[in-house]
Amino acid sequence: MKLKTLAAVAAASLSMLAAPGAHAKADQFVPLLVYRTGQFAPLGIPWADGKQDYLKLVNARDGGVNGVKLTFEECETAYDAAKGVECYERLKDRGAAGFDTQSTGITFAVTDKAFADKKVVVTMGYGLSQSADGTVFEWNFPLLGSYWTAADSIVQDILKKEKGSLKGKKIALVYHDSPYGKEPILLLQKRAAKEGFELSLFPVTPPGVEQKSTWLQIRQQKPDYVLLWSAGVMTPAAVREAQATGYARDKIYAIWWAGSDHDVKDIGAGAKGYNAITIHNSAAKDKVHDDLKKFVYDKGQGTAGNAGEVGVMAHTRGMMISMLQVEAIRAAQEKFGKGKVMTAEQVKWGMENLDLTADKLKALGFGEIMRPVKTSCSNHMGTDWARIVQWDGAKWNITSDWYQSDKSIIDPMVKELSAKYAADKKITPRSCQ
Repeated sequence: MKLKTLAAVAAASLSMLAAPGAHAKADQFVPLLVYRTGQFAPLGIPWADGKQDYLKLVNARDGGVNGVKLTFEECETAYDAAKGVECYERLKDRGAAGFDTQSTGITFAVTDKAFADKKVVVTMGYGLSQSADGTVFEWNFPLLGSYWTAADSIVQDILKKEKGSLKGKKIALVYHDSPYGKEPILLLQKRAAKEGFELSLFPVTPPGVEQKSTWLQIRQQKPDYVLLWSAGVMTPAAVREAQATGYARDKIYAIWWAGSDHDVKDIGAGAKGYNAITIHNSAAKDKVHDDLKKFVYDKGQGTAGNAGEVGVMAHTRGMMISMLQVEAIRAAQEKFGKGKVMTAEQVKWGMENLDLTADKLKALGFGEIMRPVKTSCSNHMGTDWARIVQWDGAKWNITSDWYQSDKSIIDPMVKELSAKYAADKKITPRSCQ
């Protein structure tokens, strides 16, 4: 992994230098906060590769966005909030179209700054769950889903397995002891009160390599299900400990950042039955993958050191994030001028007016990968869709239909926590009429 990480960093540096006309006035600059090193590097590397690869594809295949080339620069955070803030400060005044912080902790750290600086913060599938409320969080966009919606959909799948009742059941949350890992707790507490199950919390000290005592406690308490909020090196460590203590892998549900190929492929049959929720159709490849091969990798310009990484879950999610940013720029150009570089405020308008229909997604090459999304001034998430995949020992298989979170639970939580944030920060919610 160390050699692969160093190679990836080198490749990223070369591709950054090769980006033509970086920061030129006629180019649209997209800052790329990444973590190719540190505890989450196994997740961060393909995620970062996917983000960069899609920007390269748009330039190579389409000539940019209506003729406006996309330039980018990576900044290494190592999943450290202080380093993430440094990256944000260094890149924010270069005409940044928007920041995918790639970290819930960094999102917490830069959200207040983004308010003052008027910079878009895009957190597809992570970040502050209450930032779906665009009346308060004007610059945050937790597109497609949050940790609250993910946890709710997981509970729905467990309910289906248990024939509609969780009364008397035990559910444990094993989580990375950080803002990221703590995000689903409130939702699970609400769900536990409603459904009548007992919730147990097991924080794991980062980086999460040592979990023996946690899984011994789980063996003693015998929860009916375990939800796993981990990423990077913590995930395979958890699966191996579950295997060692005899906890059934088919009773484990992982968040999407703990449900990628690198998390289980080295464990193989030992991870058989392991479930993960996914924000996209994880078993599918689409035209965007073919285009990436044709226009980027066949020309020796791919970011990943191994073309086989194209199509793994984390890489596809990276491409999705960049695609959403590109389409926000395109939507903004439709209003403010095609062929022009968009300001951060114009890109924000584009983010609030995304309308990616099934036909548009098909044309972009993502029709088989994700569901339609439509945002608004007040709804900065769009419609959340999620489904469950299961590892069969060699590959992932889809085991559920698409879920949507229960709005009767989620919406009041969003309103309550966003109102508290507004009161604490002395923010007057804007009108979205």
